[in-house]
Order: sequence, then C-alpha cells, then structure tokens
Amino acid sequence: MQNIKLTRYIIISLILGIIVGILFPAFAVKLSPLAMMFLNMVKMIIAPLLFATLVIGIAGHGDIKSLGKIGIKTIVYFEVVTIAALIIGLGVGHFTQPGAGLENVTTNVSSTYMDAVTAMGHTTHSSLRDLVVNIFPSSVVKSMAEGNLLQIVVFSLFFALAICAVGQKAKPMMDLLNSLSEIMFKFTEYVMWFAPVGVFAAIASTIGSSGIGILKNYVKIVFSLYFALILFLIFIIILVCKIVKIPISGLIRVLKDPALLAFSTASSEAALPKAMEQMERFGVPKNIVGFVMPTGYTFNLDGSTLYLSMAVLFATQLVGIDLSLQHQLIIMFALMFTSKGVAGVPRAALVVLAGTLSSLNYPLIGVAILLGIDQILDMGRTTVNLVGNCIATIFIARWENEFDYDKMNEYLKSKDI
Repeated sequence: MQNIKLTRYIIISLILGIIVGILFPAFAVKLSPLAMMFLNMVKMIIAPLLFATLVIGIAGHGDIKSLGKIGIKTIVYFEVVTIAALIIGLGVGHFTQPGAGLENVTTNVSSTYMDAVTAMGHTTHSSLRDLVVNIFPSSVVKSMAEGNLLQIVVFSLFFALAICAVGQKAKPMMDLLNSLSEIMFKFTEYVMWFAPVGVFAAIASTIGSSGIGILKNYVKIVFSLYFALILFLIFIIILVCKIVKIPISGLIRVLKDPALLAFSTASSEAALPKAMEQMERFGVPKNIVGFVMPTGYTFNLDGSTLYLSMAVLFATQLVGIDLSLQHQLIIMFALMFTSKGVAGVPRAALVVLAGTLSSLNYPLIGVAILLGIDQILDMGRTTVNLVGNCIATIFIARWENEFDYDKMNEYLKSKDI
C-alpha cells in the first residue's frame, strides 16, 4: 500500500507543479532549491547503498569466475541494445524529419545559448585510453563524494575479491555490510517520502523558467523524440518479457515508481535506489543488480544514445545538410564511444553532440535550439536510461539462470504492488 500511496502523491505533485509553473512562474522558479535538496538527499544514499549491496552479492557467493562471465554477458547485451536504440532513433528521425521547416525558430535563438553551445563544442572529450584509466579510482572517498558510480563499482569488486580471499576472518566485515545494506534500504524509504515535494518543485521551476509556450515552436522534435523513446521501450519490454518469460503487465507495474520519479526529476540518481530495491524484490540477485545497473550508467544509456542519433539528424536537417547513410553510420559509431567518455557530465548528451558537430565543421545552431528545451527532452531520455538498465538486470539474471520466478510471483501477488 505504501508504494501505491507514494505513486499517487507523485502524480498529484506532478500535476500541481505544472499548474503552479503556468499560473505563478515567478514563484515557481524560487522553488528550485527544494528540488535540489531532494536530489542531494538521494545522492547521499547511493554510494553506501551501492557499495554494501555489490560487495555482499559477490563475496556472499564467493564465486570469482562467475563475475567474469557476468561482465562479458553484460557488455554484449549493452552493445546489442545500444545498436537497437541507434537504429530506432535514426529511423524515426528520417520518418518525422524533426529539423525540417524550422527556419523561423533559428532566427530567434539567443546569443546566450549560442555562446554556451560554442563552449560545449570546444570541450575536450576523453579518449578511450583516458576512459579506461579513469575507471580505476585514486581515492574511493573522492569517488563517493563525486558520485562516480563506475569507480565505486570497481572498488567494490576488488574489495569483495579481497573478502573472498581472506575467508572466515572477513565475517565481521560481511556482517557489518549486511547491516549497512538493510539500514540504507530503510533510509531510502524515508527519503522517498520527500519525493512528492521534490517532484513538485522540479516541475514547477522548470515550467516557470521556460514557460509551457516553449513547446509550441519545438513540438516536432519533442514529439519525434518521445515517440522514438516509447517505441524503443515497447520493443525492449516485449522482447525481454518474451525471452525471460515474465508478464509484461507485472514488469510495467514494478517499473512505474522509479520511472515516474526519473521522469519528473530528470535525474537517474533520484530513481536509482528505488529501482535497485524494486529489481531485487522482483527476483534479480543482489550481485547482478549491484553490478549491472551502475555499469549501465556508463555503458548502457539507451535514452541518451537514441536522443543523440535523432539530434544529429535534427541539427543537420535544420541547416539543409543531407547526410548519406554511410556518413550517418560513421557518426553514430563515434557517438557510441564519445558518449561513454563523458558519462556523468551535466548536459552530457549536448556536450557530445556539440563536440561531434564542431569536429565535422557542421553548424551548431541545432544544438543551441535543443539547449533551450533540453530539460524537457532530458526527462524522457533519463527515464529510458533508467528503465533500460532495470530491464538489463532481469535479462542478465535470466541469462545466468539466477532469476527467481517464485520471488517474482510472490512480489506481484503482494499488496505492495
């Protein structure tokens, strides 16, 4: 019943936030600190929760060889799904032509946006070598303070392997981590009750600052992106449910709370603790949840990847450039790697897009237009990033023959859903 009530409160807060943003924009903008307070509360949960659950999952099994298999399978799954996201983004972009016929919009782009985009275009992207080097933290305290999930995962993996090697002498540490895990999940429950306030403030301040009228000029790109994102979700949910043999309606009911939270706050981090908890209760083992989800936020950004493929078409269509299929594939291949190199950077998708277009000597006016509505677009792609990683944990668990169907059925039958 608690989850039902929380969902109801979040939906009400979402609607109220839209109303307040439209009717009282000046007041709504002043609510942004409440949204930031909620997001900060969530961020303080993630590092200890992730560390405890991942170490327990790996060290608890004591099977080091299985970790390598899970890692390989996870990367294979990520790349296959990423290609699917790119294809859907390109396909819908060609079908809807989001950048065509917007000449009147380009003349109204402010110099502030153009200056910001020019700065993005000169951002230095990480090379593949730098990406690999940066995976390994110089200080786990710094990694936790900065919220670098992949570095926390790497530290947790080595920590768990060391516990396995020490054996019985490490039992007190395992007991401590088990307690920490339980405490952090309870901590998450408390923080989630502040979600309606955070959602209300985030939506109200977004609409108050940009205005609902901003959608009139950009309805084509907004519609195109959300249509592609929904199409991708339908594809991946139906495919995985058929392969794993789980009910589609049950999966949707499990994902609705974290997805709604991610959408309304435009923050994957806000929904991550709730999503991890839901996946564990749904039947995915802790070690797979703890490994796949944070790794996915570097290597499996389905929503962002789909957005980038469409954004490239939008930016080139806007200025009348007709990209050949070969040229599109080359750009998409490059984006698959450069997007991973800036994971966690604010407005990362726009940074990657601006840098790519700049390196190819394409005009950046399209990026400037997208910057004006990026918050609205970010809500959709963030939600798909989260849902995509949740579904990845289920698929990998089934691939490893570790998905607990009895636990899933029990959870779906419970009154909590």
